[in-house]
Amino acid sequence: MMNVDAVIIGGGACGLMCAVQAGYLGKSALIVEHNDKVGAKILISGGGRCNYTNLYTTESNFISNNEHFPKSALSQWSVDDSIQFFEMMGIEGQEKTLGQLFPTSNKASDIVRGFEQMIEDLGQQILCNSSVISIHQTEDGFDVELLNRGKKQIVKTANVVIATGGLPIPKMGATDFAFQIAKQFDLKITKTAPALVPLVIGHNQREWFEKMSGTSVHSIVSNDEISFEENILFTHWGLSGPAILQISSYWRAPKPIYINFLPHQSIRKLIEETRQTNGKKLLQNFLSTFLPNKLCDAMSVYLPYDKNIASLSNTELEHIENIIHHFEVIPAGDKGYEKAEVMRGGIDTNELSSKSLEAKKVPGLFFGGECVDVTGWLGGYNFQWAWACGYVIAQNLH
Repeated sequence: MMNVDAVIIGGGACGLMCAVQAGYLGKSALIVEHNDKVGAKILISGGGRCNYTNLYTTESNFISNNEHFPKSALSQWSVDDSIQFFEMMGIEGQEKTLGQLFPTSNKASDIVRGFEQMIEDLGQQILCNSSVISIHQTEDGFDVELLNRGKKQIVKTANVVIATGGLPIPKMGATDFAFQIAKQFDLKITKTAPALVPLVIGHNQREWFEKMSGTSVHSIVSNDEISFEENILFTHWGLSGPAILQISSYWRAPKPIYINFLPHQSIRKLIEETRQTNGKKLLQNFLSTFLPNKLCDAMSVYLPYDKNIASLSNTELEHIENIIHHFEVIPAGDKGYEKAEVMRGGIDTNELSSKSLEAKKVPGLFFGGECVDVTGWLGGYNFQWAWACGYVIAQNLH
């Protein structure tokens, strides 16, 4: 029978950080990972480059039923802490767009390898190809029954850390394990849904979008709650790209989203200026100066392309303005957990201490990372949350 200070279930970002930080505090930890290696999601993030934090992280970059919940963990482990930690690991960061920090090597594998080396140096243990059969609360902690390469064993521990992630990308081994444990200990779960996920268009609009497939446009995408300015990508089934992934976390069916194809410019003002010098120019030729060719061609079904700009009425100008700056799309749904980067919802934050991430009703039981009802924006925010969770939990182990 094995005895450790903490059993960490899940070898992702939160679990790895927790094991390292526990080691710094002289506490023994065992990571239980059901895949054949740790850090699977780290390895595929950012196209295999791993956008490991964001320089502009604040609690406002996270979605939760309790918007104040992330503040404590993020203040205990800051972006600067992440940067210094990874520099100590030998990983220097380089900023790409909008504060996103990547390793200068552009290799996510460097981060996973760095964690594995730290964990080995600190004498912590990792069991891959292993699963948890049961968790039983005892007078002095928990008995965790494992199945490790076909063999059962019991691990006694004062602390259990649930860091198994969310439901996205089931082919990589994502499960609802965290929710099974929450239910076992009578902890509430906030409704979950895919987040940072491409949006699907209904069949009645599909033909128009298919014509646009492969076209990327720098846009502002908004709804009645928030807006994001980045690229969008048209596909044969709908919309993807950074701005769409961002807004998807705030989208609920059957609500519309709106696309501004010409941010920071006024199409009406541009038309009125051009009227003075070249009023005979056809609207289609005029718009082709500002919009990608495929988008310009597709707009012919909405706009009076056969007219020259001098002859456009005020009503037509208003219509053009609305189409270019406030193009309405009503998604039919999203691409689901298979294509989602993260999950919305999770373990109800009312069940956890924001300072320690320990379950209020179950001493020694902690939840961290994506399984908690805290969802970050695209661009390194979810990793910053995971590192912060791992650190905070380690500081509060019994």
